[in-house]
Amino acid sequence: MSATARRHAVAGPGTVVVVLCLGGLTAALTQTMVIPLQSDLPRLLHASASDTAWVVTITLLCAAIAVPIAGRVADIAGKRRVLTGTLAASTAGSLVCAMSDSLPPMLVGRGLHGVAFGFIPVAVAMIREVVPASRAATGIAAISATFGVGAAIGLPLSAWIVEIGDWHLAFWGLAAVGVVVLIAVITVLPGVEGRSSGRFDLVGALGLALGLSLLIVGMSKGSAWGWDSGRTLGSLVLGLLTIGLWVLMELRTEEPLVDVRGSAELPVMLTNVAGIAVGVCMMAHFIAVPQLLMLPVATGHGLGQTILHTGLWMAPGGLVMMFLAPVSGRLINTVGAKATLMLGIAVIGVGYAVALGLMTTPRHLLIASAVISTGVGIGYAAMPTLILDATPPSKAGSAVGVNTLMRLVGTTIASAAMGAVLTGSTQTFGTVDVPTEGAFQLCFLIGALTAAVALGIAALVPRHDAAKGALALTEDSVGVPNQATTFDLPPSY
Repeated sequence: MSATARRHAVAGPGTVVVVLCLGGLTAALTQTMVIPLQSDLPRLLHASASDTAWVVTITLLCAAIAVPIAGRVADIAGKRRVLTGTLAASTAGSLVCAMSDSLPPMLVGRGLHGVAFGFIPVAVAMIREVVPASRAATGIAAISATFGVGAAIGLPLSAWIVEIGDWHLAFWGLAAVGVVVLIAVITVLPGVEGRSSGRFDLVGALGLALGLSLLIVGMSKGSAWGWDSGRTLGSLVLGLLTIGLWVLMELRTEEPLVDVRGSAELPVMLTNVAGIAVGVCMMAHFIAVPQLLMLPVATGHGLGQTILHTGLWMAPGGLVMMFLAPVSGRLINTVGAKATLMLGIAVIGVGYAVALGLMTTPRHLLIASAVISTGVGIGYAAMPTLILDATPPSKAGSAVGVNTLMRLVGTTIASAAMGAVLTGSTQTFGTVDVPTEGAFQLCFLIGALTAAVALGIAALVPRHDAAKGALALTEDSVGVPNQATTFDLPPSY
């Protein structure tokens, strides 16, 4: 623990990691608890299906905007303040959703849920300051695994609540959890001042928000609007142009929201590109496998599971991510973050091969999902380490935030791509069209090919060179410059 953190600490590093993981789990639950409700939202909120689709889109949109902003603000104002703010926003969102019976307040609450995603990169960056180097990798792996654990707990729990009682109970429960974790964050986490003395780049934040909004809306609504429609193409083109102009502006800004030049350095850039690919791999199976499980047996390839049973079949895949966190940390400390990332991606590829060859029973899909989740957990644990190894402490929050954003971009791409595949090849079943068996096979094939591409990208990531700008550190002062000793810097729907 750094000297500054030690003066403000009220708990040991292990307790701090547990609280940070609980915060990450709370953020993950806000994303997964709503999934079992999606088909019923038009009836529950008295709105059309196209309008209620924004209940998911608005969360993703706000998350993409909040993640890089939270990272930068944490570097300036201090990490505990940002962690407290994101959790407070998430808890307020849960309360709003719990009291909602119409679409407008539900969208407000779900937008606040998106802010919760800003917790993850800041928590990862805080690990660097409060945990000894020998244990930092395991802590980061545990926080990264909360995405999977959130899915493992949230999906069956929400489905069970919907089946036995009022759907509002799910959000009341989230609010209660949020209050408890918020109190823990305020009372347990050390208060450490921000490492950057710069000002907040408001213009850069607005430009990034506009560009990301256009891109995410275009990708999210492409299936509904039509991929060749003017609205879809206009959103995507304007989004790309806005992001391009934003990059040029950030390069000319003395204290930018995102260090574009640092992000363009080879280790960071390749890790972020790999993050997009791994995000695609994670979301692709979260979309395809549940639909295949719930499809009626009479279709010839569906497995006829209820929403609750589907959540239970998916749960082991998420839980295995948490159980493997110590293994991921040990791998990073022994063979290095790059080799660990490559191993995780290779495991993802094996999982999709299993899914492609064995999709005839729920048990087989459970195995495939668990293997894919294992690879995602290992890969997600390694990526923040690679980013932190190549980033100075004063920009750690922002850099990890950008990497988290790239994963979100990957999940958005996967949602759009898998949606297009599953709606593009259908068969008639009764009065509705359902995806064909070939459509699911194509989804798994895309996942396997994406993993192959990601593996090639990860192989190109250069190893960290301690001779180039390495900070002088001691294990007891992680992230704090010290003139005594020099070694490599230690290491998330």
